[in-house]
Amino acid sequence: MDARLRALCDLSLASAREGAGLHEYDGRIQDLSPAGVRAALDALGGPPLDDPHDEAHIAAFEEHTRVVHGELEMHRRDPRPHLENLELSVYDREYAPAEERALARSRHLEKWPDAVDMALASLDQVTAPVADALLGAARGQAAAVRPEDGEVGEKALASLRRLVAHLERATQVGDPDTALGGAALARLMGSADAVEVDLGRLAERADAERDRLRGLLAEACKAYNPARTVEDLVPELLADHPDADGVLAEARAQTLEVIEFTRARKLAPYVDGVCEVGPAPESMRWAMAMMSWNAPGEPEAPSWYFVTPPEPDWPADEIEEWLSVFSRTTLPAITVHEVAPGHFAHGRALRRAPSDVRRVLHSSSFAEGWAHYIEEVCLEEGFRAGDPRYAIGMCLEALIRVTRLAAAIGLHTGAMDVAEATRRFMADAHLARTAAASEARRGTFDWNYGCYTWGKLALRDLRDEAKAAWGTGFTLERFHTALLDLGSPPVGLVRTAVERG
Repeated sequence: MDARLRALCDLSLASAREGAGLHEYDGRIQDLSPAGVRAALDALGGPPLDDPHDEAHIAAFEEHTRVVHGELEMHRRDPRPHLENLELSVYDREYAPAEERALARSRHLEKWPDAVDMALASLDQVTAPVADALLGAARGQAAAVRPEDGEVGEKALASLRRLVAHLERATQVGDPDTALGGAALARLMGSADAVEVDLGRLAERADAERDRLRGLLAEACKAYNPARTVEDLVPELLADHPDADGVLAEARAQTLEVIEFTRARKLAPYVDGVCEVGPAPESMRWAMAMMSWNAPGEPEAPSWYFVTPPEPDWPADEIEEWLSVFSRTTLPAITVHEVAPGHFAHGRALRRAPSDVRRVLHSSSFAEGWAHYIEEVCLEEGFRAGDPRYAIGMCLEALIRVTRLAAAIGLHTGAMDVAEATRRFMADAHLARTAAASEARRGTFDWNYGCYTWGKLALRDLRDEAKAAWGTGFTLERFHTALLDLGSPPVGLVRTAVERG
């Protein structure tokens, strides 16, 4: 691997291992201590790459890494990279023989005490709301330790308890203000995607997109039942869902449906390989639905669309709330997003990307923006054209994503507090109070959770540019092929698709 790319991977070890499939990092942890981060930052940089687009791509990731770890020292205030340093679920993937993966997992688990020592040395700026929001995720890491891990597992759990205690203290003594500040948020977003960010303009665009989506939702609801209001109809539609035993069966049927639709409409260049559907491994069951793709650096193996039903011993109201996510109105849009032409199809294209930079360095704004953009493309292309519920579900999912963008900007510029963000999720995204509060709390630590909408808007803008540039030569097949040939680039660099496509 190119030395510049290796230095970047050393500073994002978990994503290199899990997202890119670089399993030479198996059994290893990242040195997230203050001294370790400084040393890794010093290793960044090197001679320019031959391809100008790939050079811009890697340079953007280097700049963002310097902003995150050097300029803003986010490893001191954000527990997430430290929790990712403990993550063992990658070893459940079938990229190597079971014995080899088990050995790597055991080596990784042995290093938990060291990882926690590094976390405690770094995490001196965790705010009280962030600590509170991530306590559950920290405690949940214990589920990855198995009885057969024996003494190694006991030591790992003891170290985890030290990290949990550190976060518990932060809930009491940490700064109550979670705002990064507008300048810091703009630097994080802009450096991640090689673009200058005007937060005021972006907030205005989020409001405009919300209004457009509300109009689409009203039209779809009227087509479904003209006698009912949106506010009256949405809760009823969300309550129409399979039971816990039926969720996986419906997800499997929809997976076949969206793959066939994607192939028929030529919406993604590659829809080969195997996409299995099943519940997530125990350590990942915080996720209702997610794609664990066959990563670019791995041998051919199944990708997994994880759709996790609620646990049978949960209270009835929690089971109902969880299952409403998998309603017959919203699950189809989720499956398009996660499978095809969304993340699964994107993962297949990443395996064919023409350079290591494109296969390894993945922009969240592009990856999530692509999967979100394609939900509405499927509507435009006639997916389930006879059933307005697909449009309703697509709009409901999009309203959550656009509200995340507005909330991230509001929370981190100080224009909005958690209570105000909660009310906005209720009003604009039709979420019940519990779900709305959860979304608002996520915004306190996940400054980038508006990337779905930001990425989608960038791709819609680029599609307009491609139509103007290519004229009668424009097709979605040509556009999407040129786009995915770039891998998962910073969204500020996507114009290469039009220039080279």
